[in-house]
Order: sequence, then C-alpha cells, then structure tokens
Amino acid sequence: MRGNIATKDEERAEVLNAFFTSVFNSQAGYPQGSQLPLLEDREGDWNKLPIIQEEAINDLLCHLDAYKSMGLDRIHPRVLREVAEELAKTLSISYQQSWLTGEVPDDWRIASVVIPIYKKGQKEDPGNYRPVSLTSVPGKIMERFILSVLTRQEKDNQGIRPSQHGFMKGMSCLTILIPFYDQVTHLVDEDKAVDVVYLDFSEAFDTVPHSILLEKVAAHGLNGCALCWIKNWLGGQCRELW
Repeated sequence: MRGNIATKDEERAEVLNAFFTSVFNSQAGYPQGSQLPLLEDREGDWNKLPIIQEEAINDLLCHLDAYKSMGLDRIHPRVLREVAEELAKTLSISYQQSWLTGEVPDDWRIASVVIPIYKKGQKEDPGNYRPVSLTSVPGKIMERFILSVLTRQEKDNQGIRPSQHGFMKGMSCLTILIPFYDQVTHLVDEDKAVDVVYLDFSEAFDTVPHSILLEKVAAHGLNGCALCWIKNWLGGQCRELW
C-alpha cells in the first residue's frame, strides 16, 4: 500500500520487483496489439555470416574477471577462465550454431536482480534504486560478438555519427564536454548568445519498445542472422525466416 514502509527483506524485494516491472513497457508509444516485425532474408545475408573463431573465444575466456559473479546457470567465470583451452572449441561451435539458427538458450535470457543500487533522493522511494542483474557468463560472451557486428554495421553505414560519444569505445562525458566547452567559449568571446537544452529520458532503456528497436536495427541493414538472434534474445520467434 502506498505510504507503508517495508521492513522485511521479502517485502522490500516485492516492492522493488513491482516497481521495476511497472517501469518496463515493451510497447510504450506503440499501437496496441502490434507484434514484433517480420524479418526478411535479404539476398546474400546468410552468406555473410561471420565465423566465430576458436582463438577469439579462448582469448575472451582467458580475460574473464574471476571475481565477477555467476548467473543463474551457476557457471562461474573463474571456472571458465581456468578451463578456457578445453572449452574454446566447444563454445565456438555452440555460438556459431546459435548465430546461424537464431536459437538462444533460455539460460542466456534469464537475469537475476541480486541487489538494487541506491542512486539518489529518498531511500524509501523504490524509484531511486537501479537494479543490477546477473546473467549467464557464456551468454555475455555471445552478446559481445553480436555487439561487434552491430557496431561494425553501424559504422560502415555511417549510422553512428562522429558526434555520438555515449556508449562508444574511447568516448565519454569528458570527450564530449571538451568540444562543447570550446564551442561555447568561442561563441561567448564573440558576444553571441548561447542557449542550451538538456533532455533527460527517464528510465529510457527500460521503456524502449522491442518492436520499434528491431525495426530500427533492421532498417540499418543488419544481416538476417544477427537480427534473428536479437529478436529471439528479446523473446520473439523467427519462424518467419524459414
């Protein structure tokens, strides 16, 4: 009930879970009843499927942080790191098959919110906490390959502009603030007015509709295999492709 203070751990977990669930909206701003978009096989897409090399898997396993936590599949990164050479070939085959078929193991799609991290404001307000999820370590490795394909595709198609600093390797708030500060001071020196508009998208990542996200990614020319994998990772089906 609104206004009540949860004191027991179970009660706190239920309150936080209810809030985190209420924030997520897979169809926010999207017509009711809309389905995930059909994926079309563009000519030659399936022939462009990247090969996941055993050496690349071995390198990623060897550089896993042994002090990170494991997901619900109970596979600890320390174990994966210590047996990297023995697992590299098997995992590379599994990843390649997953990419080719678009099938995503259930364990890779399940996350466990271990602890909510306090951000700011009143600690009694569940909206002032950020959920930290633990997911499958092998699943995270596969996600890194998908990310590399997405990044390369966007750069090749110039979908990511040089002005984009967020979530880009080697970029940060500092790298965008330096040219911004330089531009503002230059305008001020010329006695020109400067207006700055700040936009803060509350809970932006939780409220991105999957349907619209997939349509945007598809519009940028992502190959069929990677797009199908992402769709199934989000919970859709790719039977339309076969």
